[in-house]
Amino acid sequence: MRNGTVNLFMMFEPLAGRRHVRMTDRRTKKDFAEAIKELSDERYPDAEKIVLVMDNLNTHSPASLYEAFEPSEARRLAEKLEVHYTPKHGSWLDMAEIELGILNRQCLNRRLNDAATLRREVAAWENDRNGRATRANWRFTTADARVKLRRLYPSIE
Repeated sequence: MRNGTVNLFMMFEPLAGRRHVRMTDRRTKKDFAEAIKELSDERYPDAEKIVLVMDNLNTHSPASLYEAFEPSEARRLAEKLEVHYTPKHGSWLDMAEIELGILNRQCLNRRLNDAATLRREVAAWENDRNGRATRANWRFTTADARVKLRRLYPSIE
């Protein structure tokens, strides 16, 4: 743990009610690329496309794959992705961010003494949520988006 902190990558499949939390010491482009490789090769090896909804963090880019891997490997991973970014200041639209908030309230709302304890606690939380197949109850519709995010939608007349 770096000064008592770690980075958490939340991977959440809302309709299936599955999530995975990957812990890293830092939040670098290489860490992000490794998380994408794990998602692609270990979690969804048979998927033709993996749809990612992400915030606009500078490391959250297919370009990170090219910094971490050989060009052929980066291209293989990038071609498997369909990336959609949430609007700036719209992280509340990102279901993984919502899951991180739940993780924080249910599991991380106290001081944990070391990385091993943190890993155990996060794994127990993840196993419980996945075991119950806790899905997102998303109620934000396209009509809601057109009102709330009207400046981001083109005018249709």
